[in-house]
Amino acid sequence: MTPKNEIQADRVRKYLGHLTSHVRSNLLVEIERMQMYDEDISGFEIILAELRAEFRKSGEKPNRIGNPSRYFFKPIEALFVDRSPERANAGQISRGSLSAIWEWINQDMLPSMARDYAERMKQVIVRDDQDEAKSIVAGFQSKTIKILEGLLSTERGISDVRTGLGKYTSSRASFDDLMKILLALRLREAIVAFHDSLPPKVDNFDGDALARIRGQLDAFAARYPEAVPFALTMVTKRLKVPWQLARLATKSARSKNAAEVASTRYAISIAMVLDHLDDRRIELSHVLRSNRIPVAREILTDIYDIEHALRDWIDRIDDTDWGRRLGGVMAAVASDLKAELQSIPANLHHVLGSHSLHRHHAGPVGLAFLVQKGRSWIGLGHK
Repeated sequence: MTPKNEIQADRVRKYLGHLTSHVRSNLLVEIERMQMYDEDISGFEIILAELRAEFRKSGEKPNRIGNPSRYFFKPIEALFVDRSPERANAGQISRGSLSAIWEWINQDMLPSMARDYAERMKQVIVRDDQDEAKSIVAGFQSKTIKILEGLLSTERGISDVRTGLGKYTSSRASFDDLMKILLALRLREAIVAFHDSLPPKVDNFDGDALARIRGQLDAFAARYPEAVPFALTMVTKRLKVPWQLARLATKSARSKNAAEVASTRYAISIAMVLDHLDDRRIELSHVLRSNRIPVAREILTDIYDIEHALRDWIDRIDDTDWGRRLGGVMAAVASDLKAELQSIPANLHHVLGSHSLHRHHAGPVGLAFLVQKGRSWIGLGHK
């Protein structure tokens, strides 16, 4: 986002903050209605993006008029994330890929069927005929799956799909998202059922809560082993502390030994927690640039807690790919702090160097310590 757009987005957030939830919901519906009927929404893009982001963050369910594409993707929307296609892991589908994939389906893969689907859906959406909408959507999803499976059955077809997608996005990783969408749509009913079976919020992913969800995961994984990453993404979104997802692997293992943890069914949860850690690093960099010190302090505390948990739960993690990745992220945190703290007034440095943030370390936690720690990880590894 350019500096100009960042300023505009900040102004939009302040404006929306003065509106009630009901008014924001109605505003979202009206803009989406304009968009559905191809009306000009120039100037509304930032408002639309901020409204959607706000409702996703708050967990509120706004009244949505929906559109043909949203109905098409709705059964698998629990897998959507705001990470870029290049950074979306095996259980995530980047929202950034959806527009390009939808355009490719409409313009290249199934142009006639897609036009018919869109026209029929617009009529039933306006009538709010949900039963008819579900029937139309299911039919078009099945056709899409069948045609896509055929295209991807040969090397030539795969090449054609990549080329086709390339007309609508510069991200080659959107092809990976397309593959994940295909798998998710095949299992859409199971995904919806599993998602709906989860508790709305899990404050502490341990004890009974861990046991109950582990039981649900075991049943899902037994039937759909290829979709375990999808299930873990859905679980993560319900956790108040997302990095506690790692307990699925560490508490399933017979010991803290890294090899034992890596052999569990949910070992991928460790990599997913490392993805979350890297997201937090990026968030930290952004808030430091805007001098939002209280927010930076909270994020930095969370980063240290994640690092401590992984090192405490997995013995000799430094000797693994997980450990090398953890070291790289923490070195990047130190580097970001070094760069950004130079622009922050000296009297605020102690806020981010406070021992209370890095409560699991007995030693100094100031900037010099972080930088030295980062150097040791990059060069020799953490001992």
